[in-house]
Amino acid sequence: MTGFSTDWLALREPFDRAAREASAAALDLGVLALRLRAGAPMLRVLDLACGTGANLRELAPRLGGSQRWLLVDHDPRLLAALPEAFGAWARAQGFALRADADCLRIEGPDWDAEVRTRCIDLVMALDAVPFDEAQLVTASALLDLVSASWLDALLVHMRAVNAAMLFALNVDGRVNWEPAIAADAQVHELFAAHQRRDKGFGAALGGEAVALAVARMEAMGYDVMLAQSDWRIEEPAMLRAMVEGTAAAAVEQEPAAHALVRAWKSQRLALVERNCLCVGHRDILATL
Repeated sequence: MTGFSTDWLALREPFDRAAREASAAALDLGVLALRLRAGAPMLRVLDLACGTGANLRELAPRLGGSQRWLLVDHDPRLLAALPEAFGAWARAQGFALRADADCLRIEGPDWDAEVRTRCIDLVMALDAVPFDEAQLVTASALLDLVSASWLDALLVHMRAVNAAMLFALNVDGRVNWEPAIAADAQVHELFAAHQRRDKGFGAALGGEAVALAVARMEAMGYDVMLAQSDWRIEEPAMLRAMVEGTAAAAVEQEPAAHALVRAWKSQRLALVERNCLCVGHRDILATL
């Protein structure tokens, strides 16, 4: 599976958070949680490819009530970073956090969460994921990295246990730079082709992920809601990272375009103090 550094996850988290705040009005997660609990004392949540726990930090306060989370990732370094990441977040928010022998416990003003982790390779060992323990399965920035066949296998597991699904921050192919420059479309075309290369799950869906996932979920009998959760980036450090990453991917996709991409990168970096970048994302909520 493709790896992500803790530095990159930390850099992108504020933009993820702002994007998801924009989608929150369309997805009433408090009502969803009450429905899924159906009177039970605790909501059981499974977070796939959890990274350093940003998905829990976003969702747990919105879900409310008592929750039991299982966070799954293939990278033990990211799982090892979770206590520090949750500790910093809890202190900043005024939440209580304590570490028991086998889990973390976080308490907010009207919610609490028991948090456990499992190191599982979602490519090689998807069958090892305990889907039957979850009422809600969630992930962030995952579906555009996976292949159609892997997505189908995942959805079969979730339909078998009638789990609800919330997949946040899936890229949908929309990219808009302001101000525009001449090579934007060519570079984006190369970058989009690179997004569809194998990221560890087989040929990635990239910007086609949202449409395909919705069609597959609806065919399985799910009611699906979409909410727009675009990145809007004006902060120079993140813009530089996006320019550098886009250029590197474009050249890797088409080495013959090196000169064109180098010129584009130089222009974009020169404009970084007055650039604005919008990257289209969608959140997907599927319920039965």
